[in-house]
Amino acid sequence: MAFWPILICLPMAFAAEPFKHPGVLVSKSQLDFVKSKLSQEPWKSEHDKMMKSKFASLSFEAKPWKVVECGYYSKPDNGCTNETESAISAYTHALIWYYTGDKAHANKAIEIMDKWSGVITGHNNSNAPVQSAWTGAMWPRAGEIIKHTNAGWDEHKVKLFEDMLRNVYLPTVSKGHSYFNGNWELSMIEAVGAIAVFLDDHNVFNHAVSMWQKRLPAYIYLKSDGDHPVLPPGGHVPENQIIEFWHNQTTFVDGLAQETCRDLGHTTMGLSAAINMAETAWHQGLDLYKEGHDRLVKTMEFHANYILGATVPEWLCQGKLGGNTVPMWEIGYNHYHNRVKENMPKSEEVITKKVRPSGTAIFQAWETLTHAENPNNY
Repeated sequence: MAFWPILICLPMAFAAEPFKHPGVLVSKSQLDFVKSKLSQEPWKSEHDKMMKSKFASLSFEAKPWKVVECGYYSKPDNGCTNETESAISAYTHALIWYYTGDKAHANKAIEIMDKWSGVITGHNNSNAPVQSAWTGAMWPRAGEIIKHTNAGWDEHKVKLFEDMLRNVYLPTVSKGHSYFNGNWELSMIEAVGAIAVFLDDHNVFNHAVSMWQKRLPAYIYLKSDGDHPVLPPGGHVPENQIIEFWHNQTTFVDGLAQETCRDLGHTTMGLSAAINMAETAWHQGLDLYKEGHDRLVKTMEFHANYILGATVPEWLCQGKLGGNTVPMWEIGYNHYHNRVKENMPKSEEVITKKVRPSGTAIFQAWETLTHAENPNNY
């Protein structure tokens, strides 16, 4: 039986509360918990993997572009990969700084953030919205830890970083992208929420919450929605095109996602972004997890079953599910299983057999290290 802690559930009621820092995806108590566990499993293996990665190297080189140009699948790739990797590296060094106290890693995180905030002015080409979302969600994770741990970040440079988030990323991601596959808009929503916390902007945060509340029901189906899924917000997808929008799936069951029949990779990217936004909101005292409980728990268990090798029935995606999961399972499982005691056996099996140690993938980074068996809050 799930136990629900008492948290504020109305965004407007939350608006008067100060933001808690660090509070983008990870909290201080979570970081402190991990710091005490680095010699134990499963944290040790992930920590070792992180320390051996290129993202943890003090020789990592950020190569900022004034305008990052990303086409579909990053073709062309004019700054896309380095922007993504720079954001991951900054977050990686910020984590290492917190866990070890080694100032060299704090300095490296600052160097990477300062380089990009002093150069970039925008993104263009077809993948600009989602590229802005992926990196716009990652930068604040690094910035939160560095800004709020006495790491020596110059106040003028912090202001430049704030300006970058507010003027380069936020105008794009806050618009949403409701007429495209849902992983795009959910990633944009995560970025809006993360940026809002870093900027201490309650209006922007409430906008992210509103976007999440509208898009999650249009991404994950429940029988209570009716015969067909909820339409995406904005009216860009007509009702007579909903089957096509769901990649020609005609049978709908609890936990099915809008991109399930596209592939598991993009589907789990969408789930990752939705969960990450809920996690950041949780650290700020807002329980989106409770609102999304049935959809998120059922979709995780539904997809975990097939990731583990269950036979795909003919009614589901014509009997074929393509692609592989991204390493996104730890955060949602940690909340629903470790915090509120939900039984999620398939998700647990995916984590232990397919995910750990999780590593990185675009906007996922070191989630076994930060969230495995870690129910701590403020």
